[in-house]
Amino acid sequence: MRRLALLAATGAALALAPEAWAAAAQAPAPSAMPWWGWPLALFVVCFFLGIVAVPAGVGGGVLFVPIVGGFFPFHLDFVRGAGLLVALASALSAGPALLQSGLASLRLALPLALVASASSILGAMIGFALPTNAVQVALGATILAIVVLMAVAKRSEFPEVAKPDAISAALGMNGVLVDPATGRQVSWQVHRTPAGLVIFFGIGILAGMFGLGAGWANLPALNLLMGAPLKVSAGTSSFILSLVDSSAAWVYLNQGAVLPMIAVPSVIGMMLGAKIGAKLLKVLPAATVRKLVLGLLAFAGLRALLKGLGIWT
Repeated sequence: MRRLALLAATGAALALAPEAWAAAAQAPAPSAMPWWGWPLALFVVCFFLGIVAVPAGVGGGVLFVPIVGGFFPFHLDFVRGAGLLVALASALSAGPALLQSGLASLRLALPLALVASASSILGAMIGFALPTNAVQVALGATILAIVVLMAVAKRSEFPEVAKPDAISAALGMNGVLVDPATGRQVSWQVHRTPAGLVIFFGIGILAGMFGLGAGWANLPALNLLMGAPLKVSAGTSSFILSLVDSSAAWVYLNQGAVLPMIAVPSVIGMMLGAKIGAKLLKVLPAATVRKLVLGLLAFAGLRALLKGLGIWT
């Protein structure tokens, strides 16, 4: 009986051997880099991303996810979770000062953030439900669309809003901006609030699904669509980010998709780089840095798209 059992086990092993060998052949080779090399590389990359993000006027998350997801050997879920924390840390650091200076409006932010926060949770759940390759392809397509949006979008310092709509009037979505540069006082109000709520619902889904943050979309929606002044739009966008990203981040934390080895060096590197970028903002021509970021995003978006399609692995 023992011999029969041994022969049966040997035969089963031989039958499964081709599948086992094929799986071993497809398994990635172990990295030659020591474990501490990847956090160090993340810190360096995020440090430089933080430097260029501020002068270019984009959030760190929109640069972090496609570049780290495309060129580092981490699962995309962990990269998206860290990307939310990167965007969240930047927004939280700037939020209180923006509110105190009047450059962020709580009345303008809260209704939009409420809608975007709820949809960001939905977006995070969709991102976990989809196959990784599908998320990678969608990420690449979204990044390339962001490049086009940033390239063609215009900004208006003080948009003209003749009359607020009923929703914005009822919610008191207006205020007075005191320009710190000139001391000029400008009364502002917004319109097209229903369209803005729909847009921010979609922004929240994209933020949760890809872990991008959404400063790239918040600013034109507030400024061009709803008619808020440019500086109020920028300040309120940062405050909205802190609410939207914190909602989606809980889903990633609950799923175990936030690794300290990835998140901690990324956040520290991005924050230190952003401080240098804020100082360089006064010296470097913003248009030149913006072109650099657009080229970087286009390359990273194309990489993510081709990686998801299996063309460039």
